[in-house]
Amino acid sequence: MGNKVYLIDVTNRDGVQTSRILLPKLAKTMLNVYLDEMGLYQSEIGFPTLKHEVNYINANLQLAKLGGIKRLHLEGWCRAIPEDIRLSFANCPDIKHLNISISTSEIMIQGKFAGRKTWKDILKTTIEAVKLAKEMGAETVGLNAEDASRTEIDRLIEFVLAGKEAGADRFRYCDTLGTDDPITIYERIKTLAVATKFPVEMHCHNDLGMAEAVSVAGAQGAIESGVDTYINTTINGYGERCGNCDLASTILALKFSHGLSRKMHLDEHIDLKKTWRLARYASYAFGLPIPINQPGVGANAFAHESGIHADGALKDRRNYELYDPEDVGRGEPELFETGRVITTGEYGGLKGFQHVYDKLGIHFNSDAEARNILDLAQYANLHTQKPLTDDELKFIATYPEVARKTMTVNP
Repeated sequence: MGNKVYLIDVTNRDGVQTSRILLPKLAKTMLNVYLDEMGLYQSEIGFPTLKHEVNYINANLQLAKLGGIKRLHLEGWCRAIPEDIRLSFANCPDIKHLNISISTSEIMIQGKFAGRKTWKDILKTTIEAVKLAKEMGAETVGLNAEDASRTEIDRLIEFVLAGKEAGADRFRYCDTLGTDDPITIYERIKTLAVATKFPVEMHCHNDLGMAEAVSVAGAQGAIESGVDTYINTTINGYGERCGNCDLASTILALKFSHGLSRKMHLDEHIDLKKTWRLARYASYAFGLPIPINQPGVGANAFAHESGIHADGALKDRRNYELYDPEDVGRGEPELFETGRVITTGEYGGLKGFQHVYDKLGIHFNSDAEARNILDLAQYANLHTQKPLTDDELKFIATYPEVARKTMTVNP
């Protein structure tokens, strides 16, 4: 079976739409850096049509040119209408990957467009948008059917074939309300993939607590039909309402499920050992704790108290652990300063700042050079409203102009 499963993380587009949270642009940039290091195929970095996202997106595209992001495709999201395509390229001329979205279910066509659009209108504007995106320089275009799970399968096939003919590169099946179940979505995706011979991207929400199960079941249907498949994830499962398909859980399922690990080949670039670091940073940046029972990264993922379990785990960890803490980047003791601590931030001075960077192994050639980075660190602290992490401090010193642009908006 030659087809593969690729991961597209949508934390920076869908995850940040979690109600009642905010994520600074510097933190979004750091997530892209971590996702690249982890080997993911693509990051949906945000909205090129949204004014306050433009500098951040262009800064990340610049970062990729500088080699700070090596493999990760940086992809923007917009509506599947020509106006959004034009605005995306006007705002971000160097963007090469777009996912474009439109509602396809009858309930949304009637409820959202209120009689202004018919199914034929949906097809027409979608075809125009795909063709225009390609003409304007998009290397890949993902075609999204919002509410695909409540759209008749024949309509979806018609939609996919129209997009494929127009030049789209893959189809995103959006289980927008999390209404699908593993068996149903497996059958629907298999039918769709057989009829269209087109790569399928799974985008599933967790309203019924099945986002990961539904995602991998749909992916299996696509793989068995002879096409590549892509699974959309978010870090720690963040996202609208009950969240999205969790990145760590999805990788663990594909690697350690007895059935799935034999049936599907995960993109070989994925480095599961980066999971712990990424999950903890996202939790810190979002200000959302990781649930104690979160697979792989929760505090209790490798905790044993029951006498029978503790005895069995001490004799052989495989008795009660399907995978090891080291597999997800855990297992090393974490050390904390208990004496004098010098920090730097919004009100830090030059000497304390230089001391912090000396401990990070970064040394400045002059006070003027250090002052320039100190100014950025102060702005970054104001921007994030949190103490800066070591990796954030290193990033600012390594890519000062990218950091500056990332933290800049033009109201």
